[in-house]
Amino acid sequence: MKKKIIVSEKLSPPLGIYSEAVLGEGKRLLFISGMTARDREGKVVGKGDMRAQTRQVMENIKAVLDQAGATFDHIVKVTVFITDMSKFKEIHEVRAEYFKRDYPASTMVQVSGLVSPEMLIEIEAVALLD
Repeated sequence: MKKKIIVSEKLSPPLGIYSEAVLGEGKRLLFISGMTARDREGKVVGKGDMRAQTRQVMENIKAVLDQAGATFDHIVKVTVFITDMSKFKEIHEVRAEYFKRDYPASTMVQVSGLVSPEMLIEIEAVALLD
């Protein structure tokens, strides 16, 4: 899997754990559905705690990546849906534990609610595989 991070000098530097754009060469794309903070039993982890929920979401994404033979380095795009934009910093601190370099392109939007009222965050991802 080859990917190149695109950085434009005409834009301000990214304010978080993301790249402006990612150019990828690969043979397969893995589309990961929106992951929430549900554990294996279907219970919401970290009710009211954005850090705990973000960590569970990232672990759920990791489980899918593992099953597909991929890692976080393969992710080229994420879309993050959150219920409270004031938690931006907490989310990015947790994301930094998983995305170490060559960050994926990223979109974050605040929504009025997710599938369950106790959910605070949902992340979908696209990975580029060899």
